Amino acid sequence: MLGVQKVSSAPDRIIARPATGPLTEADRDFVVKVRAAGLWEYPVGQMAIQKGTTKAVKTAGEHLIAGHGSLDAACRGVAGELDITLPNQPSPQQQGFVAQLIADSGKQFDADMANILRATQGQILSTIASVRTTTKNSLIRALADKTNDTVMDHITIVEKTGLVDFDRALSQSTNPPGLPAQDTTPPPPVAGQPQVVLPSPANRTASPGSVGGE
Repeated sequence: MLGVQKVSSAPDRIIARPATGPLTEADRDFVVKVRAAGLWEYPVGQMAIQKGTTKAVKTAGEHLIAGHGSLDAACRGVAGELDITLPNQPSPQQQGFVAQLIADSGKQFDADMANILRATQGQILSTIASVRTTTKNSLIRALADKTNDTVMDHITIVEKTGLVDFDRALSQSTNPPGLPAQDTTPPPPVAGQPQVVLPSPANRTASPGSVGGE
């Protein structure tokens, strides 16, 4: 089951019937989206700690690392139980966000980080709500609950930087650019490639992009 395929026009179509409840295409797509979000926001958290010019920005970075380290472990566990293939890279659009922030410095980095994150987190909140209210799979419900808690923490801590342009963020959240599917879909993992692990702060002996189990 290739999880990184784009959901078809039938997101309610049941693709598997595990013991934890029917699994739909939308459920599978959600697991992949959670994984992809961590693959780009985790390194952004590292950049915030290293490049941020204020304590609030650095604190936001710490929350991103802690949240996605924990959430990624849960996501990989659910994917393993439901036979969902996860990406090892974020989508091209998300890679573009990372590239922009790598190029930024000083207060420009602070502002772009806060606004890009606030816009994308606003978008995923509606996805979480939709999946949580429609899924019939208990593992997906639990992952949605954990994802919601993580995203709300990240939204709150990003807003505390005082750098969010709410008009800009809300516009981008509610009217995202109409990009082609290949830009918003994470690439499938290379055959035989070990799974990338995002280590939690308590187990950060390896850097993001390291591979292997926990």
